[in-house]
Amino acid sequence: MKILVTGSTGQLGSEIKNLEKFYPHYKFVFMDRTLMPLDDINKVWEVLESEQPDYIINAGAYTAVDKAESEEELADMVNHQCVRVLGVWSEKNKAHLIHVSTDYVFDGTSSLPLTEEAQTAPINVYGNTKMKGEVALMTVHHDAIVIRTSWVYSIYGNNFVKTMCRLMQERESINVVLDQIGSPTYAADLASTIMQIINGNIWKGGIYHYSNEGEISWYDFTRKIKEIKGFECDVNPINSSDFPTSAKRPAYSLLDKSKIKKEYNINVSQWDESLRIMLAKL
Repeated sequence: MKILVTGSTGQLGSEIKNLEKFYPHYKFVFMDRTLMPLDDINKVWEVLESEQPDYIINAGAYTAVDKAESEEELADMVNHQCVRVLGVWSEKNKAHLIHVSTDYVFDGTSSLPLTEEAQTAPINVYGNTKMKGEVALMTVHHDAIVIRTSWVYSIYGNNFVKTMCRLMQERESINVVLDQIGSPTYAADLASTIMQIINGNIWKGGIYHYSNEGEISWYDFTRKIKEIKGFECDVNPINSSDFPTSAKRPAYSLLDKSKIKKEYNINVSQWDESLRIMLAKL
């Protein structure tokens, strides 16, 4: 059985690559943006036709949230149109597809953890292109799996945790947003969850939510990073209005993980436990 992974040099793709040795009964094909550019749907189809995978993990995406505000066409091509093509090919060739989406499909006005049935209403271009990708995929391939996740970090790539570690070593104080609430996701945990689904005896298509357990702000997250690493830097709480960005962020995007835990018997780690594991590797 062959598993094709897009976005193979990203955070999630790199963590899946680390798991390859534990699944010798699968042949993994890792595709980066040079081998399989997700903004070139003709090339995407060509690669799929050549490789004929049994499973596709779409770990690639356009994720530059602020830049997407001025690059909507490119973001839409990668996050929406390419996803539709992956779905069409998978449906036609009876392949299983797992597509990774985002908490940014929500508007952030909820005060309760968001279930898969919660109304989507993205407030930025990135979130809108990801939402359109979900809709297109579920329209053309009803048995596909969409996993929405949030605040992804890893020892690989650029992410919040690595940025905060660098800043707290360079500066005497930093300001971090207090009024955006959610839960981080250690990419290694998400990679393990995806492989558990593929390697199991159950396949139930649909939308699922996954992040680590707990409810925190970016400020709380940074304070814990400081505590674990023993940095001396002062961490000051600020409101989103004090830190304007090109793209709006959801104020509340905590994901309810009940469905994925029930359907696939997934054990979800606490956010601070996973953070300690990641920082020990960094």
